[in-house]
Amino acid sequence: MSYRTYQERTAAFALGAALAGSAVLLAAPAAQATVQNVNYQCKTPIGNKAAVSPIDMRSVRSGSGYKITMSFQKGVSSSPVELGKGAMNPSAVIGLGGADSGSVPVTGPANSEAIPANTPIKISDLSGTYTPKKSGKVTFTAGVLTIKALGTTTTCTPANSPKPSLELTVRGAGGGGTSGGSNSAPSGGDQLPRTGPQDSAIALGTLGGTVLLAGAAGALWLTRRHQGTPR
Repeated sequence: MSYRTYQERTAAFALGAALAGSAVLLAAPAAQATVQNVNYQCKTPIGNKAAVSPIDMRSVRSGSGYKITMSFQKGVSSSPVELGKGAMNPSAVIGLGGADSGSVPVTGPANSEAIPANTPIKISDLSGTYTPKKSGKVTFTAGVLTIKALGTTTTCTPANSPKPSLELTVRGAGGGGTSGGSNSAPSGGDQLPRTGPQDSAIALGTLGGTVLLAGAAGALWLTRRHQGTPR
């Protein structure tokens, strides 16, 4: 086997390994958000109603805080009359626990389509911003949901003491406190939040693929350099 042929095969092997490694990383399991069933007891203008909806929460780093998004996988309450497009406005509070306390108000857009009478009201995703005040593990739990429609207000309160839908390890203003844990960044105390299924796999796959492809590019560059060297 000639020296040039050996170099070409080595470069091809490095490139193939890089691409295969990138594919494996992209296929790695993503972090899962904890979906909790919340039993809402709703006080409406026409009486009490009850509904159970799985609640999912996701977080995205935003400046010095996090954007928290609360998703309802099933509708809650209902209306005796049709709610036209834009007639219903939802909001809620998310309770904080663990290293921090208080609540995060979240809001969302009005209904984008008409809601037929006597059918569960689908709540749009509700979002708000959480800025850590203390350091450590902070939990986020579904709180009271408020639905305003046609001049009326419906209040839905969780009755089953739901467990947290999200947990973050954060560093509050001024630093200090704890760091590390399954949701922690390797340095700086900034937390990699537990998010929806796609975020972690995409980030990990992109980083791993970049490193591996960079190595393959270096092997190809060395091969081409040697090929250009006079024998």
